[in-house]
Amino acid sequence: MSTPPSTSQPESASATAGKARPAAKPKPLFRYADGPVPNTLAMGYSLAGYVLGLVLLFADSWLLKAAGTMLLAHAMIIGAYLMHEFAHGTIFSKPAHNARAGALFSWMTGGCYAEFQDLRHKHMRHHVDRADVLTFDSKQFINGLPAWARKIILALEWAYIPAVELLLHGYVILLPFLDSSEKQRARRPAVAFTLAVRVAAFALLGWLSPLALVLYTLAWLIMITVLRFTDAYQHTYDAFAVLEDGEIPADKLRDRAYEQQNTFSNLVSLRWPMLNLLVLNFSYHNAHHEKPVAPWYRLPALHAELYSDGYRQVVPMRELLGSFHRYRLRRVTDDDYGHFDEGPQRAEGFYGAVGVSFLTAV
Repeated sequence: MSTPPSTSQPESASATAGKARPAAKPKPLFRYADGPVPNTLAMGYSLAGYVLGLVLLFADSWLLKAAGTMLLAHAMIIGAYLMHEFAHGTIFSKPAHNARAGALFSWMTGGCYAEFQDLRHKHMRHHVDRADVLTFDSKQFINGLPAWARKIILALEWAYIPAVELLLHGYVILLPFLDSSEKQRARRPAVAFTLAVRVAAFALLGWLSPLALVLYTLAWLIMITVLRFTDAYQHTYDAFAVLEDGEIPADKLRDRAYEQQNTFSNLVSLRWPMLNLLVLNFSYHNAHHEKPVAPWYRLPALHAELYSDGYRQVVPMRELLGSFHRYRLRRVTDDDYGHFDEGPQRAEGFYGAVGVSFLTAV
């Protein structure tokens, strides 16, 4: 007896192709499941604090003006550290969303003259190369200036006015008009537009209230000073001024052990860890370098998991204030970051870095 033909014959290729494939599951907005609440609070605080702080600059009360200046400064500080999170892709699940948010907050913090992807590229080189990779050597530039110009910069730095950062921000604005490369020429319209919009906005602010413009400038300078103090003591890396994609010298083994030995966690407070939220936990820097994709709100727990209470690389900020004051001129012109010792005076010879902000893509 012959076997009847099977009723479950394989489908033809054309029939299979005609069937609709199931739609891909859309990605969630936030990268991590525990991210919506802390990230929304951080972004909301920064944006709302910026607006409210700006409004308070126009208040009649000097107390409210002072409160508005400090709120504005802190809102920009959190905005800057959120930019760092967007650069690492720790907030949103899609890179495009992180890039757009990073560009928004760069307008708040004054980093908007460079494309966000350029800011991100510079910072990623810091992690990958385990070095401070720069395209503009501010120390060489300052040391090569006429004596009178160098003295002006040093006088401003002596008075705690961050002249080096002002120089770098100015260089970012001028670079497209000084460099004839195709990439920089293409950036000229965007930089010119950004400059025109910001000059018009600050002119309007000054027309409404000259004092409000002064207080806004003070708030921005406070932000820059906080960022540069935090940046100054997080690494004893080598600094290299190379072209944008230039290679750094292979003069030593820069492995993960080197990275941890030359990275420091300059915590705001050991006794009250919540105070590290003032800088969005950026001060847990060894944990950040050990796991760069860990979001800011997980860093305290990650730090506790990785390191003991007496971990040598933990240096509370109060131990660094003296060095920040004492070496505020030396670090401007000296390539040496100094050294970190053992014992109660371990930060005495730690000069610190300058001009390594992630707000400038140079």
